[in-house]
Amino acid sequence: MTTTAPVPGAKSDERLLKTSPLRKLLGRPELGSVVGAIAVFLFFAIFADSFVRAASLSTVLYASSTIGIMAVPVALLMIGGEFDLSAGVMVTSSALISSMFSYQMTANVWVGVLVSLVVTLAIGVFNGVMLTRTDPPSFIITLGTFLMLTGMNLGFTKLISGTVSTKSISDMQGFSSARDVFASTLTIGGVDFKITILWWLGLVVVATWILLRTRIGNWIFAVGGGEEAARAVGVPVGRTKIGLYMGVAFGAWISGQHLLFSFDVVQSGEGVGNELTYIIAAVIGGCLITGGYGSAVGSAVGAFIFGMTSKGIVYAEWNPDWFKFFLGAMLLLATLLNAWVRKRAEATA
Repeated sequence: MTTTAPVPGAKSDERLLKTSPLRKLLGRPELGSVVGAIAVFLFFAIFADSFVRAASLSTVLYASSTIGIMAVPVALLMIGGEFDLSAGVMVTSSALISSMFSYQMTANVWVGVLVSLVVTLAIGVFNGVMLTRTDPPSFIITLGTFLMLTGMNLGFTKLISGTVSTKSISDMQGFSSARDVFASTLTIGGVDFKITILWWLGLVVVATWILLRTRIGNWIFAVGGGEEAARAVGVPVGRTKIGLYMGVAFGAWISGQHLLFSFDVVQSGEGVGNELTYIIAAVIGGCLITGGYGSAVGSAVGAFIFGMTSKGIVYAEWNPDWFKFFLGAMLLLATLLNAWVRKRAEATA
C-alpha cells in the first residue's frame, strides 16, 4: 500500500483554514455595543465628576441589572425571531401574585413566591403555545397578552385589596429570607451592591452557555434564521419557541420578586412600557430585529449602556427630561454600528 506525498505549493483545503482572531472579533455581535459602552463611559467620566466613584458605579450596576435581568431572556427570544410585548407588565403580575396570595391566604411568603413562579411560567407557555398553534405573529399575540395582564393587574388588585396597590406583607413569615434572596445588599470593599447584580450576571453566564455550548442554542439560532429551514433539518421549532417564552417569564418572575421585596407594596399599574426598554437593550447589544443573530453578553452590555446613561445624566446634573432623547440617539447609533460591524464581518468571511 502506497501513500501519495503532498504536492509542494499545492493549496490547502479551504475548509481547514483557520479564522484569524481579527475576523472572529469582527464577527461578534456584541462588538458594536462594547465600543458604544466604552464611549458612553468616557463621556460621562469627563462630564460628570462623581460618575467614576465606586458608589456611583454601584448605582449604575444596580440600574443596569434591573434591566439586564429581563434583557437577557428577551435577547434570546429575539435571536429566535420573536418578540414579547407583555414582558413589562408580566413583571408586575408576578409581584402582585406573590403579594396577594400570601396576604389573602395568610401563608408563608415563600408559598406565594412559588405560586407566582408557576403562574408566571404558565403565562410564558400561553404565549408560546398561542404563537405556535395559531397564525398571528408574536407582535399581535403578546400585545393581546399585554392588554389582558394590564387589565387583570388593576382589576384583581382593586377587587382583592380595594385599592390600586397591594397590602404590606413585611410582617409575614418568610419575608426576611425572601428579601435576602431577591432584594438584599452585599457590601464588598465598603461599597454596597444589590443582589440583583448577581442574578443578572448569573443569567448572562447561563444564557451564553446555552447559546454557544448546547444543542438548544443551535436550535435558537436556526429558528431565528429561518423557521421552515430549521424545521426541515429536524429542529423542534414549537418546543424551542415555547421554551424561549418560558425563559422570558422566568426573568419576569425574578424581577417581580425583586420589585415586591424591595418596596413591600406593589402598584398595579407599574411595568407598562418597560418591554420596550428590554427590547432596546437587546438591540443596542447587537440583536437583530429579524432574528438569528445576537448574544446574551451583548444584551448585558446594552443594559449597562442604559444604566450608565440613566444615572450619568443625573450625576452630570442635566435635565432628566432629555433622557429619552439620548436613549433614542443611542438606539439609532447602535443599530447603524451593529449593521456596519456585521457587513464588515461578512465581507471578511
